[in-house]
Amino acid sequence: MSQDKIFEALASAPRRQILAFLSERELSAGDIAARFDMSAPAVSRHLSVLVNAGLISSQRRGQFVVYKLVPDHLVNTLTQFAFEICPVGGPLKRESRRAARKTAGGKPAA
Repeated sequence: MSQDKIFEALASAPRRQILAFLSERELSAGDIAARFDMSAPAVSRHLSVLVNAGLISSQRRGQFVVYKLVPDHLVNTLTQFAFEICPVGGPLKRESRRAARKTAGGKPAA
């Protein structure tokens, strides 16, 4: 995977926030879009950049597309550590962790 694509993906605050949301559970595209004050196409473009960088993967489940972190990616491992101490990423990761505990088996509400 190209390092340029990874750095491009991480250069955007919304994309880093998406990674934080996905840090503890899978989310549908709609669930991710609901967390941002931007159009659905804009969120879709951010998701596409993250997929193309190899940081997240997507899977169609019926009418929904569900996104999750690629767990074996070194950047995601390092990002997980950084989210624990980051003033922006930390609260998002904790929110994601709490939401994951509330859903059955950590699966997204479809």
